[in-house]
Amino acid sequence: MVCDGAGFHTAKALNVPKHVTLVKLPPYSPELNSPEPNPLQNLWHYLKSHYWRHRAYTDYEEIEDAAMTAWQLAVLNKHLMKTVPAAPYNNSDNLN
Repeated sequence: MVCDGAGFHTAKALNVPKHVTLVKLPPYSPELNSPEPNPLQNLWHYLKSHYWRHRAYTDYEEIEDAAMTAWQLAVLNKHLMKTVPAAPYNNSDNLN
């Protein structure tokens, strides 16, 4: 489980099961713990704004079908997957 280490996210008497490992984010890792959208949030926003906006669904199956259709259209589009979830900190050219 990934934790951001914020004081209000800690408990004095936390019992962590043996099969769970807590991983604290580094204190200065804005790309991991930031109010800025991360790549998945960018993709989620794209899906909401292009496929799911201003719609009403009759039942759960219709919602699920719309979600799966949008996901497949987006994920199978190579150009879209290179641009929408792009993040400047995730560019291999920036890694030294």
